[in-house]
Amino acid sequence: MINSPRIVFMGTPDFAVPALQTLLDHHENVVAVVCQPDRPKGRGRKLTPPPVKELAEAAGIKVLQPVKVKTELARELAPFKPDLIIVAAYGRILSEEVLQLPKFGCLNIHGSLLPKYRGAAPIQWAILNGDSETGVTIMQMDTGLDTGDILLTGKLNIDMQDTSGTLFGKMAKLGSKLLMEALDKLKAGSLTPQKQDNNHATLAPPLGKEAAPISWHKSAAEISCQIRGLDPWPLAHTSMNDKWLRLFQPTALDKSDAEKAAPGTILRADKNGLLIACLNSALLVKEIQMAGRKRMPVAAFIQGRPLKVGHLLGE
Repeated sequence: MINSPRIVFMGTPDFAVPALQTLLDHHENVVAVVCQPDRPKGRGRKLTPPPVKELAEAAGIKVLQPVKVKTELARELAPFKPDLIIVAAYGRILSEEVLQLPKFGCLNIHGSLLPKYRGAAPIQWAILNGDSETGVTIMQMDTGLDTGDILLTGKLNIDMQDTSGTLFGKMAKLGSKLLMEALDKLKAGSLTPQKQDNNHATLAPPLGKEAAPISWHKSAAEISCQIRGLDPWPLAHTSMNDKWLRLFQPTALDKSDAEKAAPGTILRADKNGLLIACLNSALLVKEIQMAGRKRMPVAAFIQGRPLKVGHLLGE
């Protein structure tokens, strides 16, 4: 039996907040929190603390924000004598020195069913690829990219309207639940590590703005996945009259009423949304945002600026 292990928690964004909050709610012995440095944010570029830092400071926990992780982190952590390090979307690679520092190693909350989607953007890629199911893995970290032993997994359905943003919230909640199960098993000495099958491994590399432009020569289902997978960042877009147009809340439909329309053609724009021709299908979107304007329902947008039926988007 292990009683009250000294825990260092490492995480930065909103995804990591539920896990830290759960540890605090269960009165676990969190001796320090590590997150990335404050970053400029908003139009004023004001330095803003990450969400995990705000929670930790509100709870009176020491926060470390090393800039040079490879050279500074192990030295800064050593005085805390951690028995266990828990990682949730920290966003930096840990050195072997850090991994070996705690008696019981480092546990990571990873947003996929490993070995599928190893890497930085597993939640986004699950939606981009049209998966109907994903999950969370609690894993024992090693020096590889999400290659460590699997300790616990939990599955989660992906709804047709899920975006990366909504799925992040669901995954974070599931991850915090699995973390406590893993911690209880660790204390009881009943965790059973399982090796990953590298033959079934896939990667989930980071996504950038180059993934955002929409090609209307794809099916509506593929474009729907792109829009949802890149929401809230970097946000899929097309162009209209030399300005970008972002699309939200997509639904893939048959194009039986407009089989001859070129992909990208506006088929309809009314209170029900914007209907756009795709490859052998059509896409209905309920909300849009044009450059320089706020995101709004199509019904509200067309009151001030009509969208012309027959106009070709992306040209």
